[in-house]
Formats: sequence, structure tokens, C-alpha cells
Amino acid sequence: MKYNFDKPTNRRNTYSVKWDVKDNVLPMWIADMDFETAPEIIEGFKERINQGIYGYNILPPSMFESYIYWWNKRYHFEIKKEWMVFSTGVIPSISSAVRRLTEVANNVVVMTPVYNIFFNSIVNNGRKPLQNKLLYKDGIYEVDWADLENKLALEETSALIFCNPHNPIGKIWTKEELIRIGELCKKYNVVVISDEVHGDLTRPGKSYIPFASVSETNLNNSLTLIAPTKCFNIAGIQTSMAVIPNPYLKHKFERGLNTDECAEANTLATIAPQLAFYKGEEWIDELREYVFANKDYVRDYINKEIPSLKVIESDALYLLWIDVSNVEPNGTKLRDYILDTTGLYLSDGEEYGEGGLSFLRMNLATQRSNVIDALSRLKKAIDLYQK
Repeated sequence: MKYNFDKPTNRRNTYSVKWDVKDNVLPMWIADMDFETAPEIIEGFKERINQGIYGYNILPPSMFESYIYWWNKRYHFEIKKEWMVFSTGVIPSISSAVRRLTEVANNVVVMTPVYNIFFNSIVNNGRKPLQNKLLYKDGIYEVDWADLENKLALEETSALIFCNPHNPIGKIWTKEELIRIGELCKKYNVVVISDEVHGDLTRPGKSYIPFASVSETNLNNSLTLIAPTKCFNIAGIQTSMAVIPNPYLKHKFERGLNTDECAEANTLATIAPQLAFYKGEEWIDELREYVFANKDYVRDYINKEIPSLKVIESDALYLLWIDVSNVEPNGTKLRDYILDTTGLYLSDGEEYGEGGLSFLRMNLATQRSNVIDALSRLKKAIDLYQK
């Protein structure tokens, strides 16, 4: 490999959300990587910082063009500049969309278990989360289509927040599934807010499919939220883009963003996408190889050494979803026990909604040495718990 993902990094005492923990704690919970971002991005940032002035910024055409270039090259999705709206982040975009495209007390559907912050964007804005629990059997997740249609059909339902690929289970949605979801939402006048921030993190040889790319129906009834931040480990830069082909939806969303003051770019936000998409392709392809090698390593270890746990096979995300029901049906209780006894800090599945209680989420975007350490701690904790 050209890039060294085994290189140790020390993030303690750097105001890191992930690493602001006790010395004995190994944090593998929040979706935040421990790798330095691509050297090409770092050099670009240094060049800009060395100019020494950090005033107000415009949104240059070249920033929009970098998104158009990347999604066309990687996903064969031709985005037009007039569809695009800058935002400081995917979650601010989701919250603004909920406020502008739904009414207070409306239902907003989520397909659970799903990224927990979606619930914040719904509840904090006075809307009601309506959970469409995914069907889980033998390690496979499928849509409960009858339940989904029933919930979309309710008069009070106005939006679906969709996760593509799906966090935390790592599911890549098929074209047929995306079309069917889109048709159902259109049928019941439910707008789709599609979070696609994990799109670049798929198993080598696999690719996610943008929701809006599969049909005219999906294109005209959706907001696609994308960014380089998650996949290139630059979330602190706060830069993202909303892709909204429908002029009415775009106007409503744009006015909301401006009201919420989420539409102004910081000094590095305008160049980050350009550096990532024009100069970071080789880096992210090697990153995918490394992360999925970590995933395979953990799966094989757990199957051999901790067979009471079940790893959910996945082709997306650097996050691993683990079924702990054979050990303890309450994953939150087990998460706390693992942390207290070994210092391994995982996410409990309960916070991801219905269907998540007996699961744990592990972040594998870290050096293999940390992965090996984590597995040793996990085995020790499970052995102790079962005794």
C-alpha cells in the first residue's frame, strides 16, 4: 500500500469527542476514524492556512464541480449545479429539512435500527418518529414492506429519513429496493431525505447506489445529502452538500438553511471537497481495503474465539453490528459491563431504535493493533460475563 494505515496516532488531549476518555479506555463507538486523512488533503489545508487570513468565504464553482465530478465518476449519477445547496453538515441539513418540509406533530418515518441522531432531528423539532422496524432473520435484514406502506399512508406522515448505505447494519440497498421505496413515498406524498454520507465506504468491488439515481420518481421527490467528511475523516471541517432536483423542495430547503444560519462556509470548507474528490481517490480506495480487512479479521476471530456472538455480514461502513442475544438480550447492560470490566467502549444497539436492543456497534476504522487489543478485551469480558 502507498498509505500506512497502521501508523499510530495519538488523539488524547486533542479535544476529541472519541478520545476524551480515561487512560485505560479504548473507544470504539462513535463513527470517527483514527487515521490521518489523505496527505494530499493535509497539504492543501496547510497551503490555505499559511495564507494567514481567515475571513469570510464565497462558494466557488470549483467546489460544486468537484461533487459533480466524483458522483459521476464513481456512481454514474449526473448531478447538476442548479440542484446543489451548500450546508455546514448532513445533520443540520436533515434538521432544516424536517422543519421546512413537515409540520409540527407530523410523522417522520425511519427504518430501524438506524443512526440515532435521526431521532434528535425529529423529536427536537416537535415531530413524531415513526419506526419501520427492519425484519431480521439469520443475520439478514429486509424491509417490512407492509408495515412501511401502512406508516407512509397515514395522513400525518410527511417525510422518510433514509440511510443509504444503512447505519448501523452496513446494508447496501439494491436498485429494486430503492425504486420500491421511492414509489411508495411518491404514492403517499412523503418526501425522502436521504443521508448518503457513508456512500464511499463500501467493500472493495462493491458500490452503493444513490437514491435519486434510480428513477425520475426518486429524483424529483428527494433530498440527497452528501459530503466528503465521514469517508475522508474530516468531519470537523463542517462541509456538505444537498442535492435537490425538485425546484420547489430546493427553494423550501434553501430558505430553511438560511434561516438556520447553516449555509456559510468556513475557511477550509470550500477546498475540502476539492482536495478529497480530485486528489484523494487512491487514498480512499486503500482505506476501504484496510477497513474491510479489519472487518474480516474481527469476524473470523469472533467466529472462532467468541462464538456466542454473531457478526452481521456487511458490505458498507467501517462499523460492525454484532448480535449479542445469545449472551445477554439487553445490549446496553452488556455494553456497560464490557466498559466497566475491560475499558472497551462500544455503542449499545438500543439507541438505534426498535430491533437494536440485543446488539452492539463497533467502530473498526482504527489501527489493527487497536483492533487486536479490542478483541482481547471483548473476549475477556464475554468470558467473565458468561461465568
